[in-house]
Amino acid sequence: MKIPVGIPVFVAAAGTDPRFARLVHRWLFSSVFWLLLGSAVGLIEAYRHVDPEFLGNSALITYGRLRPFHTMGMLFGWCSMALLALALYVVPKCSRITMDETELRASNAALWLWNAGVLGGSVALLLGQLNGGREYREYPLWAMALIASGVVTLGWVFYRMIARRQTKGIYISCWFILAACSWVAVVVVMGYLPMFRRGLADTIVQGFYMHNAVGMWFTPLVVGLTYYALPKLLNKPIYSYALGVLGIFTHLLFYTLIGTHHYMFSAMPDWLENMALIFSVAMLVPVFASAGNFLLTMKGEKVAIQQSYSLPFLLVGVIGYILASAQGSFQALREVQDSLHLTHYTVGHSHVAMYFFVSFLLWGLIYGLVPRITGREPPVGLVGIHFWLAFAGGTIMVLALCLGGAEQGATGVEGKPFMDGVRVVKPYMVWRVVGGCLMAASHLLSAVAIYAMRPGALLDIFGTPSTQPPQPPSAPQAPEGRA
Repeated sequence: MKIPVGIPVFVAAAGTDPRFARLVHRWLFSSVFWLLLGSAVGLIEAYRHVDPEFLGNSALITYGRLRPFHTMGMLFGWCSMALLALALYVVPKCSRITMDETELRASNAALWLWNAGVLGGSVALLLGQLNGGREYREYPLWAMALIASGVVTLGWVFYRMIARRQTKGIYISCWFILAACSWVAVVVVMGYLPMFRRGLADTIVQGFYMHNAVGMWFTPLVVGLTYYALPKLLNKPIYSYALGVLGIFTHLLFYTLIGTHHYMFSAMPDWLENMALIFSVAMLVPVFASAGNFLLTMKGEKVAIQQSYSLPFLLVGVIGYILASAQGSFQALREVQDSLHLTHYTVGHSHVAMYFFVSFLLWGLIYGLVPRITGREPPVGLVGIHFWLAFAGGTIMVLALCLGGAEQGATGVEGKPFMDGVRVVKPYMVWRVVGGCLMAASHLLSAVAIYAMRPGALLDIFGTPSTQPPQPPSAPQAPEGRA
């Protein structure tokens, strides 16, 4: 059938519904917008640690407003939306179905709700409308309600697709994704209920919310997606399905109670602190179950990793998962926390978790899976530069924060004045800016690469719509995985 001239026809990879490809890419490109905006704000914040007079003294750019704008934008804008974009692809693939009209419309509605929540919450933060001094729950209740509505909507979509799957069992990726939507609902409700915001209970719930926002939302999502993507990209089955099952159930068992390890030596009951410490060490079980599973799956694939532009990101992400978790367990020990807590070291640790673990896995997943939806590969050279800029910049920033934080903590242990710790860490803040600049540059390149993978209109060189769809990626397709 000939397509009328002048009417753009958006297409995806062969066999993919164009509406589905556009849905995934809209979620993905929304996440990239928040990545770039959050990076710019984070860079301003980092430079103001070196020169507090940079850009003046307006209330809009004070630390108390820029810092939550950066962290919330990165957590709920970049990471969450990119993870959900890929989850919208992985769940129907694992279930061997296609999204129907109802699911497509609901997912598009969730996209608008999510963007409205992040935008409204970010503006509120700049205007000073914070939800108290509660880390990672600074968005006002009305803004978080919009995001929560998006979670509920997508959770229903995922459940609906899994319920009508064409496979006998449920693949491990779907378990992780569905679990994340269920767990985060509990975390957000507990974090925002007014009844818990009094006295010591508020601090205990803060530890629960802050840690589980990472451990019960981002971690299961990105680990679950990796269980699907890694076998696909290597064209081989996952090393052990049993290790995946061990990982998800021990994750649920140990992770939920470790948040209060941030408040050692506080007024909290000793039994609660001790339980958090024990479970923090026990968290190494699910971490090594899943990360070890991924590394064993990569074993013997050196050539494939060298020739791929997505697998190096996944390799760094898996190693980042191990390092971030081991570092967190180490910091939970009282002897360590006595000197490192409340220093820049903890900021470095959070960047190991959210950057080298979550974000690197995300980029590997994006570059590996999105071409299968849109039929368009990213510019290989651009992706390579992105990898090395992000790796070098992230390494410089993390080392600066951790080494500077260690020296800062040492001044406190020695009983020196607080300002001595501020002065000793200042040279490291310069290196933090250097690393941040490299990271921000890599994010710009990633945005260009992701834009290049967009579903496009079929136009020939004369601007006339063509009827020939783009060819799917030539990479071999692995089996869908064990169900």
